[in-house]
This record gives sequence, C-alpha cells and structure tokens, in this order.
Amino acid sequence: MPKASARDWIATARTLSQALPYLQRYDGAVVVIKLGGNAMGDDAAMEEFARDVVLMRMVGVNPVVVHGGGPMINAMLDRLGVVSEFVGGKRVTDAATIEVVEMVLSGRLNKRIVHAIGAQGGRAVGLSGKDAGLMTCDQTDPALGFVGTPAEVNADLLRDLFDKGIVPVIAPIGAGRDGETFNVNGDTAAGAIAAALEADRLLLLTDVAGVKNAAGEVQEQLSAETIREMTEAGVIAGGMIPKTETALAAIEGGVRGVVILDGRAPNACLLELYTEHGAGTLIRPAHRMEG
Repeated sequence: MPKASARDWIATARTLSQALPYLQRYDGAVVVIKLGGNAMGDDAAMEEFARDVVLMRMVGVNPVVVHGGGPMINAMLDRLGVVSEFVGGKRVTDAATIEVVEMVLSGRLNKRIVHAIGAQGGRAVGLSGKDAGLMTCDQTDPALGFVGTPAEVNADLLRDLFDKGIVPVIAPIGAGRDGETFNVNGDTAAGAIAAALEADRLLLLTDVAGVKNAAGEVQEQLSAETIREMTEAGVIAGGMIPKTETALAAIEGGVRGVVILDGRAPNACLLELYTEHGAGTLIRPAHRMEG
C-alpha cells in the first residue's frame, strides 16, 4: 500500500483531473527522466518524485529513471580524503575516484530511489550500465581517466522490464570494452538511453525553470535550430550548454522531444506530461513544433 498521506494523494488527483484529455496521448510511451543530484532534494521531495513515477506507470507510461549524484560524490570524496585533479574544469577520474563514484551511485543513491518507488506501491529495479551490457562505453579523453562516452545501449533489456511492469532505475556507470569501469555524465547517459529507446520524451530535471531568452524569460518551446542560434549568440551559456547539447544529441538520435525543467517544482513530471501548458522548456525539431 502506498505510504503517501491522503492529503498527498488528493493533491495529486487534483493535478491529474486536469490531465484526463492527455492521458491517452502517452499510453505506451517511453519517458526517460534524468534526476540530478541537486534535484533529489530531501526525503519528502524524493517521496513526491517516486509517487509521480508510480502514477505515470499506472496510466500506461514506461518511465526510465537515470540519476546523477555529483554533490553526494563530492561529499564522499572529501570524507575519504580522496583529492581530485581537474583538467579544463573537468574532474580527472582516477582508479581511487571511480571506486568512490561507483559505490555512491550504484549503491546508496540508486537503492534510495528504488526503495522510494517501492514505498509508493511501484516496482523498480536498480541497474548500472555494467549490468547485462546495458551501456558499453569508450573512454572520453585519456587525460580525464575513467570517464566514458556511451557507444552502445542494450535497449532490449529495458523493454523486457517494461513488459513486466518494472521501472528501471539506472546509475550512470558504464563498462569499457576491456572490462573497465567508466564514470558517465548523467545527462549524457540519459540522452543515450533515450535515443536507444527512441523515447517520446526525455525529461532533464535540474534546478532552473527552463531555457531563458535574452530578456531572462523562460521559453515554453524551442526548436533544435533555435537552440543552436541562441547558443551561437551567447544567450545560452554556462551550465545550460551541456543540457541543451544533450537535448540536441537525443533529438538527432530519434527522441521525439526533450524538456528541461525544474525538478524541485511539485509534480514537475506530471505537469509537463499531463497539462496543456507543461513545465519548463520543450525542445524538438522544427517540423514537430506543433505536435
């Protein structure tokens, strides 16, 4: 029995009452959700996210959760006294660091999400890219050590879980072709998995409301072409660039649409999928802007 309070369920039901015309649109759809370390929030936020995932599954969506955990990794590295080096602003992942990264992502954080979904009445299985050949990687840059870029994704494994009503929860740890363990950027991993599944949506949960124009206004929809123009003009800058680059790569790989949204907002995923106005910024090819 879900452990949410009656008040929680009533509030969610009210949100869904506005969603009825949209439910059929996503019946059978694949939705990949990237849950960032900062977006995980506290226990209450995790319970709410898990409840949303369970409700999505109940109305016919096939959700996949890919999670990060940068702040938690940093805290554990500091606690263990593992000193990191940086090249071009990126952390060098040496042998000691990758052990900590795998321990935090595949262990504590992955199982926390799996447990939260189970506590809300859902069925979830925790995986990393090393399980059953889920994500095979090439080394991104020798200077960065054990950092990988996804080269192959075993989408059939995830489809088998869909058929059994199970939500995959994936830690972004990949396997090298020679048995190495690679740390993979969470957004990159989510984009590669979404492309392999030809997902209907990739939801990138972050700590901002979406992509902003030059006036600082969040844009509800943007084409991939406009994203490129805004980046060249310097309107999209800083930490938003990796998010939009992931979005563009996913769209080129066959994902129907990518949404960048604030994962701290209540019921963010449900609002995006099941309300007319959505939540955050929807990015898609120009020919799909009206669909």
